[in-house]
Amino acid sequence: MSTEPLLPARRTRSSDEMGNPNGENGGVYAYQHYQDGDHEADLVTTTESRSLSRGLAQRHLSMIGIAGAIGTGLFLGLGGAIQTGGPLGALLGYAIVGLIVCSVTFALGEVSALLPVTGSFVRHAEFLVDPALGFAVGWNLVYGIALSIPSEITAICVLFTFWTEDVSPAVYIVSFIALTFLVGIAFVRIFGEVEFVFALLKILLVVFLIILGIIIAAGGIPGTPAVGFKYWRDPGPFVEYVTTGRLGNFLGFWGVMTNAVFSFAGVESLAMAAAETRNPRRTIPRACKRIFARVLLFYMVAVFVVGLLVASNDPRLDDGSGTAAQSPFVIAASAAGIAAIPSVVNAVVITSAWSASNQALLAGTRVLFGLALKGQAPRFFLRTTSWGAPWACVLLYTVFMFLSFMSLSAGALTVFWWLVSLTAAGVLVSWSVILLNHIRLRLAMAKQGIPAERLPWQNWWTIYSSGFSLFMCILILLTSGFKVFTAGNWDASAFVSSYLDIPLVVSAYLIWKFVRKTKIPSLKSIPLEQAFQQAEEYPEDPEEKSQGWLRTVSWLWD
Repeated sequence: MSTEPLLPARRTRSSDEMGNPNGENGGVYAYQHYQDGDHEADLVTTTESRSLSRGLAQRHLSMIGIAGAIGTGLFLGLGGAIQTGGPLGALLGYAIVGLIVCSVTFALGEVSALLPVTGSFVRHAEFLVDPALGFAVGWNLVYGIALSIPSEITAICVLFTFWTEDVSPAVYIVSFIALTFLVGIAFVRIFGEVEFVFALLKILLVVFLIILGIIIAAGGIPGTPAVGFKYWRDPGPFVEYVTTGRLGNFLGFWGVMTNAVFSFAGVESLAMAAAETRNPRRTIPRACKRIFARVLLFYMVAVFVVGLLVASNDPRLDDGSGTAAQSPFVIAASAAGIAAIPSVVNAVVITSAWSASNQALLAGTRVLFGLALKGQAPRFFLRTTSWGAPWACVLLYTVFMFLSFMSLSAGALTVFWWLVSLTAAGVLVSWSVILLNHIRLRLAMAKQGIPAERLPWQNWWTIYSSGFSLFMCILILLTSGFKVFTAGNWDASAFVSSYLDIPLVVSAYLIWKFVRKTKIPSLKSIPLEQAFQQAEEYPEDPEEKSQGWLRTVSWLWD
């Protein structure tokens, strides 16, 4: 348990906020430390209130979520989805995973609106389920993010080779390590503005590519015949994957679904900096609601258009360069004689990769900070700058960024990507924990006679969708490596990368449970009433509307 002294169970104002009647900082939320029977947990500590700065606004959070979900999976990965499942199989796979993403974001929004803490669902798991679960999933995220940031920097180096191979990759590595460090150590608002710009670029490119794709498919480019639903008829709406017949078609669809999960990865990080968000009880739910609608729209329309543009058996989809050359949009544009598209896509994908490293750094540092608050990581990681950046956490991740230099050696690069692949299942683990937290919250409320209407944000159907989506996440997690169990397809490295994360999380959970003798609290003992009183007694500051030219595009986040 953390020994950090806690403020009384009431909302207090910092000296800065008292001098700002408009509530620019969005208030400082603080809770007591509770110890009641078989449950003990603390919520927002004085360290969070004192050390972190509320610099993220509604538009930042909404666009951070969009930027996190729209990346290389959309620009480069959709061709692989068409290749695996066919146009209809890919569309169905992304639709089902999109509904799971909806459940995850709404579950996260409901819990985070009540408990706006640094570390988001990691701290929620400790409070609502078991401190050992918070420890396990927290360190799983720390480990996964420590490897994912250098992997994004390595991807940037590969993307630059699309234009030139004359510049040493070390130059790109050093440059982007420095840039990522500077964004991480700066005011959190600077991070928000950087991600805001990146998200706008991604959205503009997605909309442009979708419109261009529809024009190409309809024969609107001179000299390019209309294709319509040609590729839905031949080679067909589904692809036989691993085996033949209907089972092969089903496995193709299932293979798309397991891969689609990782295309949507990133939406769960939008609440990681809840303690640094203005008016989090209003901002986080709105961000979750808008992110789902926009991201799902972009993905579903993009998958449909790609299914029109490229045949599932097109050999150009086998391009493994990792650059814009493998994008189905680029393949279609090149075939239509539009030469500028590949460079434009490659440039935006580079910003996507850097955006992903920035978001990973934000999520990783806040999780590590939250673990340190709870005594589950060295207290050294609680050190922050005078403007509220957790510099000790940023420093640790910066050290790991230098793993990207392994890409300069062929043998080291193989090892590095194998390590990265070990964390792939972490997305499903995180989603499962978010859904479990929500289910525990709703069950505890029912047990304690607390009506759902008291939640700062609630939806009647989420208690049902969370249960179904939790089942689906576990099912996809357990079957993600199904191909290795089929005849002639055994691959030891693929098996390990698909399933090693499961025993890692379970082991971390059991170790902390054994060492600290933690226990799962009864639903009746979870101290929810105090949190509800806090939310009801101190409403958030008035909403600020976008002004000027921003009003023309503010529908994306307002």
